[in-house]
Amino acid sequence: MSSKPRIACASNGPYYLIYGEAPHAVPYLRKADGSECTTVDKVALCRCGGSKSKPFCDGTHSRIGFSDKRLTDGVNDKRRSYAGKSITIHDNRGICAHNGYCTDHLAAVFREEGSPWIDPDAADAAQIVAAIGHCPSGALSYSIEGVEHRDRDAPPAITATRNGPYEVTGGIELVGAAFGDGASKEHYTLCRCGASKNKPFCDGSHWGANFTAD
Repeated sequence: MSSKPRIACASNGPYYLIYGEAPHAVPYLRKADGSECTTVDKVALCRCGGSKSKPFCDGTHSRIGFSDKRLTDGVNDKRRSYAGKSITIHDNRGICAHNGYCTDHLAAVFREEGSPWIDPDAADAAQIVAAIGHCPSGALSYSIEGVEHRDRDAPPAITATRNGPYEVTGGIELVGAAFGDGASKEHYTLCRCGASKNKPFCDGSHWGANFTAD
């Protein structure tokens, strides 16, 4: 088995979590010529939002005509840097999942109103680092003394959040996907409501779609 799983996006279909690399025999199953049927270990995860077996795919994507087309024009896929006295904050609004942790817990720095929306001198660096450490999408990162801190030392995991996206950590490879400007490939969020305009990544559309994972 591979040390890390991978995620592949089926065309207009589910995510495949692939966690076995070496083909192995399927018990009790044979081909017509008597030879073994082999496969790798994988699990299909819903990303259309309609499965009744969430987080697993139940084929609903075919019945509802789910499309994985990316609809965003990419105009917001730009990383901007906000330099302060002790820390520089990097942000890409185009890949934000709108988790709200930064604005809810450090509102003086990450302001819902005003321009620019980030004030890197409104809190000490340790507070800012802690807040950015909770950003699941990889939209936020920071630099101190010219050294950028973009990734985290988290174990490989995929978490189906409550009524929200899949939060991926630990550098799990997302096969064939183009990441945003300055985005972390160590942690990111994947849409599972089916409504994101930036598929396969979450753009916060689950809020407006009133997505529920029950």
